[in-house]
Amino acid sequence: MDDTWADMFSRVIVEKVEPNLGFGRATILYEYPVAEAALARPTPHDPHVAERFELYACGVELANAFGELTDAAEQRRRFGMEMAEKLRVYGETYPLDEDFLKALEIMPQASGSALGFDRLVMLATGASRIDQVIWAPVAETEAMGEGRK
Repeated sequence: MDDTWADMFSRVIVEKVEPNLGFGRATILYEYPVAEAALARPTPHDPHVAERFELYACGVELANAFGELTDAAEQRRRFGMEMAEKLRVYGETYPLDEDFLKALEIMPQASGSALGFDRLVMLATGASRIDQVIWAPVAETEAMGEGRK
């Protein structure tokens, strides 16, 4: 088995933890390991965990939020580690986003949250899978285009 710690952590979270969160009341899972929060800044009290949280209801992740990492040197270091892992696993890498890294040098402290509208619709309709609520099926685009010729 060639799984990394991050692979195992992700598998446990996805398979064992997330499906059981948010029943009876909304649940927030917070302070992820820094390795699981590539763009998030570390917490002030522990550099091993990041200012990241996810909001769950009925076993569904509704929102993902974090304090933005605005330290360009630290972000470059993390990207370098990510590229080394891609090289190890896939035998290839891609160029670092130098414009993004340059922008971080002047970016003020910030945070953000992404709320999944499709996930809210899942909960409202009782859908068991997200593909049941996708309003514009992108996988069928190619097949639809062939029928119009």
